[in-house]
Formats: sequence, structure tokens, C-alpha cells
Amino acid sequence: QVPPVESGGGLVQPGGSLRLSCVASGTIIRDNIIYWYRQAPGKQREWVAWIHTNGRTNYSRNVKGRFTISRDNVENAVYLQMNSLTFEDTATYYCRLGSSNDWGQGTQVTVSS
Repeated sequence: QVPPVESGGGLVQPGGSLRLSCVASGTIIRDNIIYWYRQAPGKQREWVAWIHTNGRTNYSRNVKGRFTISRDNVENAVYLQMNSLTFEDTATYYCRLGSSNDWGQGTQVTVSS
């Protein structure tokens, strides 16, 4: 399976917003549960959000109410809209296609003043 490609990270001030993208080649996004994970320096990778094939979404307690996961079936992409960012959101963000262990390079999000 071809790993997904994440993009959209960057440097943002606390309270700011970013929109991450996850594009898949060779995998039909709408046929899979798609997950966003993140890994901060020195910490284990943690689950952030998922979107089901039926469109249902779920979020970790740390991001619920601030992050929104969505899917574009035409673009075969999944997005993570991140609002009200805090220092604790600093991490490399990865998307995961179903149960695949083919991780992409991730995209770095740094929240700093």
C-alpha cells in the first residue's frame, strides 16, 4: 500500500488555525476509516481523530471542539481543520489509512509565540 502524503503544517501562534491535508494514492479514501495521529517530541504517537466510511467522526478529548476532520471523495483526501491551537498541539501529524502500517512522512505543526 502506498503511504499517504500529509501536508499543511507550519508555524502558528497560540489561538491560530491550520488545515492539514492527507492525500492517498491507490487507496479509496471513502472505503476506509481514516485516522489522524500526532507525535510530540519524546512522546508516543497518539490518536487525534477518525472519520468512518459512513461519515461519522470521533475525536480525542484533547482536541474535541477545536479540530474537525472531513473528507473529500472527489479529491480522495481527508482534512483536519485545527482551530484554537495551543502549545500542546505541537507535534508531527500523520494520517493512517484503515489498519495500514504504511505511515507517511507526516507534517510538522509548531505552535509558538
